[in-house]
Amino acid sequence: MPPVAGVPVPEKRPANAPAAEEPKAQPPASNGASDRPVEEKPRGEEQAQPEPPVESEPEPPAVAPTPTPRPDDAGPRTTEPVAQPPPAAPVPPEKPDDARDEKKMLPDPRSADLPADKMPAEEIACRERLKALGVEFEEHKPESDPAIGCAIPYPVVLKTLGGSVAIGPGTELNCAMAEAAARFMVDIVRPAAKSAFGAELKSVSQASAFVCRPRHGTRKLSEHAFGNALDIASFTLSDGKTVEVGPAPPEKEAKFLDEVRKAACGPFKTVLGPGSDADHTRHFHLDLEPRRHGGTFCQ
Repeated sequence: MPPVAGVPVPEKRPANAPAAEEPKAQPPASNGASDRPVEEKPRGEEQAQPEPPVESEPEPPAVAPTPTPRPDDAGPRTTEPVAQPPPAAPVPPEKPDDARDEKKMLPDPRSADLPADKMPAEEIACRERLKALGVEFEEHKPESDPAIGCAIPYPVVLKTLGGSVAIGPGTELNCAMAEAAARFMVDIVRPAAKSAFGAELKSVSQASAFVCRPRHGTRKLSEHAFGNALDIASFTLSDGKTVEVGPAPPEKEAKFLDEVRKAACGPFKTVLGPGSDADHTRHFHLDLEPRRHGGTFCQ
């Protein structure tokens, strides 16, 4: 039968397409306008349903996509526990008292010596003897270092050693050591120099007098820490000649130095010099360290 005018004819369906519901035919318009299209009915009323599109499954990609690398600053992984910092840094254990004591000086009763309100009689008498020897000296303020143990309650600074024999630079000693050094120069060194070189002793160069320190490599205080030691580096004569203390002096000088060194053992309780050890290669060390039974140590 011929198609009704104004009704759309559906396209032919391909052979392999799924069957679709055939739309219902609409009756012709009653007003006689056969060539005007039929108006679409409002939503909710029955109307022709369009044919659903045929969906096809997507083809798998040729290569599996690589996941985006996780940035270093990303948050912690949920699969790994996050280490928590300790609440406070651990406190190291305290060192035992004996470990701290390894750096302390061994006690010496002289470390406690302090000046009295009035200078003792023996100190006054010592200064009178220095003047009688022609020694020029100056008084110096007391030396005291409780942390280390150094102390000189009544020090003097020598300018000369008697008989116009100069000594320098600033030689700070206790009075007893100053007197022993002056007598040694007047009684021993001056005559020996005159005999060996035919010249007068003009000056003495010292390498060390009062120094607040321990003995090298030990915890025992040096005699220098009490102004009780003097290191002599050289002797200068009136003709300008200088005789230096050393490991291998010329023969004439060596004879003079050997005589002085041997004579020092007695007036001084300790005498060291070249050959004793590496610390005394270029000077004589003289001190009045108290020893048992008044003994001496001379090397």
